[in-house]
Amino acid sequence: MATLMRNPKDSMTSTWRLWDRSRWNGGHWLIEFLNVHHVELDQEVPVYQKTDKVPYASELQFHVWVLTHAALPLVLHQLYIHFFGYPPTWLVFLYYHFALELNAVHETRVLRRVGHKIGFFDGDKHPRDGVPDVGVGKTAQTLISALVLRPMYTVFLAYRPDEGPASIRWGWLILETGMYALMIDFWYYIFHRSAHETESLWRFHRTHHLTKHPNPLLTAYADTLQEFVDIIGTPIIAYGSMKLMGFPMGFYEWWVCQAYVVFTEILGHSGLRMYGGAVNPWTWLLKLCNVYLLIEDHDLHHRKGWKHSQNYGKQTRVWDKLFNTAGLRVEAHPDNIDYVNMAKIPLL
Repeated sequence: MATLMRNPKDSMTSTWRLWDRSRWNGGHWLIEFLNVHHVELDQEVPVYQKTDKVPYASELQFHVWVLTHAALPLVLHQLYIHFFGYPPTWLVFLYYHFALELNAVHETRVLRRVGHKIGFFDGDKHPRDGVPDVGVGKTAQTLISALVLRPMYTVFLAYRPDEGPASIRWGWLILETGMYALMIDFWYYIFHRSAHETESLWRFHRTHHLTKHPNPLLTAYADTLQEFVDIIGTPIIAYGSMKLMGFPMGFYEWWVCQAYVVFTEILGHSGLRMYGGAVNPWTWLLKLCNVYLLIEDHDLHHRKGWKHSQNYGKQTRVWDKLFNTAGLRVEAHPDNIDYVNMAKIPLL
């Protein structure tokens, strides 16, 4: 009986950081230059058993982190307008591209430091997957796509040359950020679950599930169609849905909405062993309704999910609860939380 051979492109073997650097190409050097590795090779990662208490992570620190890093580019933009006038659209795109890049890179580095302190889910069974040797180029390409395309379509659809950050509709902002998380998660849930349960779509999603223990760099590790849906499709559909519902969704409000979403996407693929997860201004209500999405929820989706899975949401558990696809937690369940030795995400 013939033995089925695994496609070499499906390999998750990650040894390239140990290679002689003369073998590296542009993708290797980009990841190294940005210094967005999920762990340091020369530092230990603590390992815990499933029954060891999981440290609690305060929701407030997540809000402070997101809002601080979202607000700083807005303040600098407003100061530029005050002294020099309204910048041209192309400069606005470049500015917010670099602002997004700096925030995403900084978050990834911060989470790496946290990982070396508190460890990762399922760490007693398997370490975090690294960027695979066969997928360095794809990882670099998706990284560039996310950092370029997100600010590009945001500027194209919502930026008004005669409006500065001071034009933010503060009365709408809390409503918009909470509703945007629900709306983008609704459309993502539909596409995500369909990709798992429809054979013709699964072939475009299976690459993302080659990693059973993802890290932040593998957030967008996927085939081109899924990459399009994740980076362009669902955000634009969510934005359009919000506009149809009557929300103003100005450029600067959308920037804050996406700051929350991007923070959660990176955190959600970190696998950090903490009781914490997707945050937005409605998180207190989501917790009250038991639909707060934890890091472990999406981690279990990768670890246990293939064609038929659970925990399809990435921003909330609302749609998983409504459609009965929410899975049971293994480590971060209520009886296993440490409220004394809490986890902290450094601001800097």
